[in-house]
Amino acid sequence: MAHAYIEALAATGVNAVKFQTHIADAESSEFEPFRVNFSYEDKTRLDYWRRMEFTPEQWVGLKAHCEEKGMEFMSSPFSLEAVDLLEKLDVKRYKIGSGEVSNKLMLERIARTGKPVILSSGMSSFAELDETTLFLKEKQVEYSVLQCTTAYPTEPARWGLNVMGELKQRYGVPVGFSDHSGDIYACLAAVTLGAEIIEFHVVFDKQMFGPDAGSSLTMDQIKQLVEGVGQITKAQNSPLDKTDNSQFAELKEIFEKSLAINKALPAGHALTLDDLESKKPRGKGLEAGLFKEVIGKKLKHPLTRGSFLNREDFDS
Repeated sequence: MAHAYIEALAATGVNAVKFQTHIADAESSEFEPFRVNFSYEDKTRLDYWRRMEFTPEQWVGLKAHCEEKGMEFMSSPFSLEAVDLLEKLDVKRYKIGSGEVSNKLMLERIARTGKPVILSSGMSSFAELDETTLFLKEKQVEYSVLQCTTAYPTEPARWGLNVMGELKQRYGVPVGFSDHSGDIYACLAAVTLGAEIIEFHVVFDKQMFGPDAGSSLTMDQIKQLVEGVGQITKAQNSPLDKTDNSQFAELKEIFEKSLAINKALPAGHALTLDDLESKKPRGKGLEAGLFKEVIGKKLKHPLTRGSFLNREDFDS
């Protein structure tokens, strides 16, 4: 299944595939409760981790498959042994899950690698983030921070899009968004508001077994998201100059209007507002915006209904 996900994701346009590296006996104990007790096969959460963990050889194959498809292999470690395993795989960076932000022991091991870190802030207060980011700064670790809400699925009122700006201002590093909403809207909004990294869960079908399926994106949704991010990014990198509208000169001649009269009028008639209308195209008469200049002026000659008004139609 993991290889099937890599194969399918390669066709969506994503840059990286991020796994979680769980080594059961290194990270858990028999006392760990289920977040969601969904498993019919496992009596404890520890049993679940043992059943789901990959061998070192399987990790080698997964990384090779990602790279073969042109995507970066990433994984979040949850123990010191997991960090050591990922180091043997020579990962480029480390993604720190929300529950590990305060795990200074593991962060110390990661800091010694000298590799960049992406922090997910889902369960962290600013005070906790301040402490962890200071730790990383002191270790001279390059880092970025993702706004994240640890709720599955995350409702719009809890996306916390405002937090990205606060993270950017507070830490002055690249910021992003880690999503559990189950749709593409949160990520598109986040990119529009400045997210440089977006992360989301993936599933082949939302009816699949598991606690996070409903909080994930399908392959078709991911394709839409990637296309949307591309268009938003292109728009952000192509600012318009609203002081220059010369490119619309021809269209303005077609769509803008000239002053005309809405009824037949005799010579000597003093124009009122009720006599006027505006008609396309521009340039056949005075510009419609000049209507105040003609009110009260007398016609030199009779005009039929719909006639355009020009300066030569008035007594000087």
